[in-house]
Amino acid sequence: MPHTAAYREMFRTSLLIRRVEEKIIDLYPSDKIQSPVHLSIGQEAVSVGLCRALAPGDLVFGTYRSHALYVACGGDLTQMFAELMGRIGGISKGKAGSMHLAYPAGGLMGSSAVVASHIPHAVGSALAAKLHRSGQVVACVFGDGSLEEGVAHESFNYAALKQLPVLFVCENNALAVHSRIDSRQAFSIEAMARMYGFPYQRIDAGYDFEEVHRTSAATIDAIRTGVGPQFLEVATVRAKEHVGTGDDFGVGYRDRASYDAWCAKDPLLQDRATYDALIADIDAEITAAVAAAEASPAPGLEELLTDVL
Repeated sequence: MPHTAAYREMFRTSLLIRRVEEKIIDLYPSDKIQSPVHLSIGQEAVSVGLCRALAPGDLVFGTYRSHALYVACGGDLTQMFAELMGRIGGISKGKAGSMHLAYPAGGLMGSSAVVASHIPHAVGSALAAKLHRSGQVVACVFGDGSLEEGVAHESFNYAALKQLPVLFVCENNALAVHSRIDSRQAFSIEAMARMYGFPYQRIDAGYDFEEVHRTSAATIDAIRTGVGPQFLEVATVRAKEHVGTGDDFGVGYRDRASYDAWCAKDPLLQDRATYDALIADIDAEITAAVAAAEASPAPGLEELLTDVL
C-alpha cells in the first residue's frame, strides 16, 4: 500500500531531526558547538506527531532535549546551528545554546535545562488561555524523570483543579541519566495521572509518528471542548548517552538488545525507499544551514547585557 502524503511529510520531518543530530555528532569533536547537547535520536516521532496535531496559535513547552521540538515546530536550521555555535545569528543570539531553544513564531515558547521547571510555565500559559478564552491548547513535553520533581505534582494539581487546556506528554525512555525507572519510581505513571483525574492514554509504539499524531490530534480536539487536562505517555528510546554524542551501552545500566529490537521497528531505519527518496535533499538543506551558521560572527562585548531582564 502506498504511503499517504501525511506519512511522507512526517517521515521527512523525523528524518530531518535525525540527520540534524547526526550532523551535530559529526561537528561536536571540532569544538565548533559551544554548548552541551542532549540528543533526541530515537524520540523524533513524539515531537513530530504532536506538533503536527497542534493548530496555529497553540503553544508547546519542552525540556533541554529540545532539538526535535524545535525542528518539528518549523524552527530555522541556520538559526539553530548558529545558536549551538554561540553565534550572533542564533535564535537567541548565541546566548541560550542547545538546552534553551525557543521558536515562539512556531509555538515553541521555550525549553529548560532544569528538570520539570517548564511544567508550571505551561500550566500558567494554559491558565491565561482559559481566562482569555483564546481557544489555545498548551502542550507540555517532559521526560519520565520529571515525575519525581515536586513542582510537577504542584502543577498537575493546579491544572486539574482549574480544568486547564493543557496536554501533558511524558516521553518515557525509562532512563534518568544512568538510572532505570524501576529504581526511581514507587508508582505507576498511569495511576499517578488518574489520581489527578486526568484522562490517560499510552502509546507503546513511540517510533510510530502516525500513531502519535492520531492520538495527539484526538486528545487535543477533546481538550478544545473544555474537558480539561489530558495525559499522554509515549514509550520511547534514548539512542545516545544522556548528554553528549557517544554511545553508552558498555556502561552497564542498559543493554544493546532492547535498543536493537526498537531499531527493527523504526521507520527511519526500515523504510529504505522513503529514506532514499528524501535523504539527498535533507542533507543539502543541513549542509547549507551549517555553512550559513559558521559564517555568522560571534557576539561582541556590546551584546553582553542585551536581552537581560
